Parts: sequence; C-alpha cells; structure tokens
Amino acid sequence: MHDQRNVTLLRTHTSGELRLENKDQVVTLCGWVNAQRDHGGLVFIDLRDRYGMTQVVFDPDNGAEMLNLARSLRNEDVIEATGKVVPRGEKLVNPKLATGQIEIVVSKLTVLNRSKTPPFLPGSTEIANEEIRLKHRYLDLRRPQLQEAMIFRHKFSKLVRDYFDKNGFLDIETPMLGRSTPEGARDYLVPSRVHEGAFYALPQSPQIYKQMLMVAGFDRYMQIARCFRDEDLRADRQPEFTQIDVEMAFVKMEDILGMIDGLVAYVMKEMRGIDHPLPLPRMSYRDAAERFGSDKPDLRFGMELKCLGEVAARCGFGVFQTTIQNGGRVRGICAVGGAPKYSRKVIDELTEFVKTYGAQGLAFFRVNETGLDSPIAKFFSEEDQQAIIAKFEAKPGDIIFCVADKQKVTSAALAALRNRLGKELQLYDPKQMHFSWLLDFPLFNWNEEDKRWDAEHHPFCDPVTEDVPFFETDPGQIRAQSYDMIINGYEAASGSVRIHDPVVQQKVFDLLGIKEEEAEARFGFLLDALRYGAPPHAGVALGLDRWVMLFLGNDNIRDVIAFPKTQKAADMLTGAPAPVDDRQLRDLHIKVNTPK
Repeated sequence: MHDQRNVTLLRTHTSGELRLENKDQVVTLCGWVNAQRDHGGLVFIDLRDRYGMTQVVFDPDNGAEMLNLARSLRNEDVIEATGKVVPRGEKLVNPKLATGQIEIVVSKLTVLNRSKTPPFLPGSTEIANEEIRLKHRYLDLRRPQLQEAMIFRHKFSKLVRDYFDKNGFLDIETPMLGRSTPEGARDYLVPSRVHEGAFYALPQSPQIYKQMLMVAGFDRYMQIARCFRDEDLRADRQPEFTQIDVEMAFVKMEDILGMIDGLVAYVMKEMRGIDHPLPLPRMSYRDAAERFGSDKPDLRFGMELKCLGEVAARCGFGVFQTTIQNGGRVRGICAVGGAPKYSRKVIDELTEFVKTYGAQGLAFFRVNETGLDSPIAKFFSEEDQQAIIAKFEAKPGDIIFCVADKQKVTSAALAALRNRLGKELQLYDPKQMHFSWLLDFPLFNWNEEDKRWDAEHHPFCDPVTEDVPFFETDPGQIRAQSYDMIINGYEAASGSVRIHDPVVQQKVFDLLGIKEEEAEARFGFLLDALRYGAPPHAGVALGLDRWVMLFLGNDNIRDVIAFPKTQKAADMLTGAPAPVDDRQLRDLHIKVNTPK
C-alpha cells in the first residue's frame, strides 16, 4: 500500500517505492536524471531520488515532442514524469534495483530544472577527489553512499533518544555561548559586541553545565550535543563534532557502565539484529598498555605485545643489550603466517613506518623448522632462539617484529605496527563490532617539559578512594574513576565519576598547580554549585560521529557528517573561515594583525 506520508504536490510515489503490485497504476515521479540511454526508437532514463531509482521509458507512440525532450535530458537534470507502471520482460529484470521488475512508460514529461555540467557525477562508481566533492557538497550528498550514511545517522540518533527516554532521562539543552575554561584543546572564542574586550567560548563539551544539572536535581540527563575544539585534525576528528552526552546522579561507576552496556545491546539488536552479549569486556589501562601498547586497542584480533627483557639482556646483539642497560625495553609482536608475505623490501617499508613513531629501527625474525632466520639471528644462541619462539608461541611460517627503545616508544611503534599488520593480514572481519571498556586510568600524568602534573582526562575526575593517600606520596599511582569505551581500536566514549566534594576538588587543583584564587576565577561557578548539596554523580560522552563511522565500516569521519571541514578546518563549500568587513570588526572592538 502506498504510504501517504510520501505524497507531495508534484509526485505520487518515490523512485524506490514501486513494485509489481503497482502494475497498471498511473503514477508521477520526480527526481534527478542518473543516466540516459537512447536506443533509437526508445529513450530510457534512470530516475533517482534518495529513496532509490526507477527506470522510465519514452515511447515514440506518445509523441515526437516528448521523445525529443527526453533526448535532450542530461545527468542531474530535475524532471517530473507521469506514466503507467508496467512489468519488465523476464529477461529485462534488473536484480540490482529494488524497482527492477517494473518500469514507467511515460505519458507526460516536465523538466523542472536543467543542470550545468557537474564537476563529477553522483551516480558514478568513480569517486572524485575529496577537495572537489567538499566544494560541491550538495552534489556529493546526492551519492547513494552518503545518503545511506545520513539515513543511518538519523536512525541511530533516534534509537539513542528512544533508549534514554525509556530509561527516564531528560533531554536538556545547554548553552553554546559560555565562559572559556581552557583545559586540553584550545577554545573557539566568540567576541562580545556588548561587553567590550570580553569573549564567549563555544563548548568543548557540556561538562560543567551537566554537572550543575545534577546539583539542580535532574538526576538523569542526556543530550545530543554539538561540541567545538580547536585542535589538530585527522581522519577521525573534526573541529565541530557531535557527542551523546550523559550524566546520572546518586550512582557509582557500575551504573554508568551498565547503562551504556544496555545502549550497545539495544542498538546492535535494532540496527543489526544481533543479541550482543553483556556485560561488555573490561580491561585495565595498565594491562592494555602492556599487552597492546595502546589505550585504545583493537580487540578483534590477538597479536599481543611480548617482552624479551631476559633474552635481550644476555644475548650478543648490542642494540638489545644497550637498550636494557639504559632502562629501556625490547618488545615485539608475532605475525602469524606472515613470513612469506613480508619480503625484505616490505620490511624496509615497515621500518620507516615505525620510525615515524620514534623507533630507531625494526628487528625481525622469520620462524622456520629449526629456529630463527634473521640477519641478527647469529647473535642469539639456539637456547635463546627457542626461548623467543616460546615467548611468542610462534610456529614455522610466522614472523616476529621487535622494537628496542624506551617504554613509550615501544608501545607507540608496536601498537601502530600491530594495527597495520592486522589489517594487511586480514586478521578480523571488517564488519565486526567489538566493544570493550578500559578502566583505571591514571588521574595525573607527569609533564616532563614543564615539570608538573597534568590531569589525564580533566580536573573533575574522582580518584579511586583507596588511592587518595598517594596525593601526599606518589601522585602517579592515583587511579581515576574514569572509563573509556573502545570500539574496533577507536576511543568511542569517555567518562568518569565526578568529584562532588569541594575538599577533594581542591586537592586536585593544588596538585595541578591551580591556586585557590585561580580555581575560583576559572571554575568558581562550578565550585560554588558543589557547595550547595551536590549529589554523587557520574557521566560519559559518546562520539556520535565516530559510532556512525564505525557501524558503517568507514575510516573517514567526514563521510558521515553532512557538511564537514577539511583537515585544515576549512569549509570548502562556503569558504569559511573568511575575512569580515571593517565595520563588523569595529563593532566588536577588534583589530586584526595579519602576519606578513
């Protein structure tokens, strides 16, 4: 039955709707010309809208004037076509189209708009370069792949709202214009015309506002919130992004994790028809760093990092020995079945790859029936070779890669190499979704350059209760009640139990070097709120753009955002950012000093 919601003044149906049961109906379709084929007597046009595609046919029997008009149509022209639904011949059915069993024999054609020759064709299988596509994003968004991404994003967002609504959450908006409280990334600043010399800041997150909502008694808050960070960009990061923001009062960490576990199960069931097992697996920060070298490990495959400290210390290979003597580490990974796939030329490429992560080089051992084959194998006794094979549980045909350096370098280089090899060796199903929690992050990290402690996440994370004594003795040992959700090697959510005790909050500020007066100046409104009966509360923020990207199997976040910025934070469509005229600057009391 025809869905009346799709009826408009011009069309009766969409281009993805008609089937054999609509046979002999007279219908009107509107859309874009995706392709035109002139077969001498007959003209065929594939008519496209966001719902699909339908073949429409122009027959000479319906008049030469209309046939000639159809012949004049070009790709991306907008037309209205009225005609009868007829079955295609058995041999003419197009199984690639949902409407492939029928076609429309057109009796009336109206050209609604002619298109200039487009810089690329949305219906083409060849994808234009990204700069051209972003400049003409309105054409790019006609591509079925992008339209499917936008439709998926809409459905996903609706499911998220439905889930939290069912669980008693209130969707509350927070301000876009707030106070600059710089921590982490740079703020985007908005000058005030009314308050000369003063600035608003666009929110990096609704963090402070949602905590005040907890103080106000709204014990279950959620919002699909726009956030802004002036930071260096990459394929999975944008200067303006969307997060699913959640906060709960009178809860512990387990309540937050359980609530988001439930969201994962709900979305997986609704979007993929999968009963996802709960609870989601959990791993400590230190365990992840040791086993995978990363705080966002891709757990769809193994290939864990192993330490060769004992063998490295006693072997005859100088690089390994010196590294151990200097307090460094020798660690590696084993690529199962990788020996015949990685030639010396490819290994040289991998060596250059790990150097971009600070490594000085990359050692390798091919595993064979008798031991190890490598330019450096001669420096290892037969006993040590067997010890290496045993450490990695390696078998003939495997290849072991090792990095010798400081802990931080071995982690970064091997984590990146592990991800690359996992993809190249096809060790996982790219459509698989693996969700896990990473817990027990350090509350502070030591800033070697400035010789001071920094907050690992933000200065409002509550410390693990039994670690509080370390404030006086060893702050690096303090664990935060914080948690990240990892999906397929991406950080997809992050949150923490918040500090609701002003005394503990000041302890954190003191360690970060934020004096009481400075804390009052920067965060006074929050600290003041905490003094008026703040409940225990906790929250989490989920990156909506990144979730959609991962569900769709993309690796570029710009493909799931309607109007994204480039990696230089430029809007190719509108030309933003752009200069403004002098009058606007005068109104804002701003003088621009442009570097020469």
